[in-house]
Amino acid sequence: MRIFFAVSLLIVVSAFAFSQDERPFRGSIPEELLRPRRGETPRYPVDMIIGELGRGSATEAAYFYANTVITGFMSGLTGHPALSSIDSVLREELISDIDIINPVSYRIGGGRREADGSVSFLVRFIGKDQTITSELYIRYSTNQTTSTGSWVFDELHLEEPRDREIEYLEALNRNDFYPYERFY
Repeated sequence: MRIFFAVSLLIVVSAFAFSQDERPFRGSIPEELLRPRRGETPRYPVDMIIGELGRGSATEAAYFYANTVITGFMSGLTGHPALSSIDSVLREELISDIDIINPVSYRIGGGRREADGSVSFLVRFIGKDQTITSELYIRYSTNQTTSTGSWVFDELHLEEPRDREIEYLEALNRNDFYPYERFY
């Protein structure tokens, strides 16, 4: 009798497992909220301080270069290849200012084309206890002799480090969700 129940239970469990949909369990979240419909723009995550993440209105090449530069600053290495075009004194100063919070990750978003032709991105360096909000400016530079061009670092404006707890509590108590204002 026990063998019969064990075999019956095994058959029921395996039949139930094979009948399940192959997609992972998502609970009660409708598929429309997880994936954009055909023709709908993709949805990117949002940071509570700098707003929408992703490249914004910047080109894919500008966004890629901005990520490369920020990765260079995250490394903490003054000799990082992505930082080689930056003046050595400025590069060391920016790296030491960022290293104060011991960053473990960053978020980049809000890319937009500025009036002077540069492209700016809002960046948030995130450490265990503190964050630094900043704005990165890059510019497309063309070599006149070869008619080729590339993206180059222009500026990185850093705010003072802020405590993550205080930042979080302030964000919860705001009526406007993304109050961060650009420097210029």
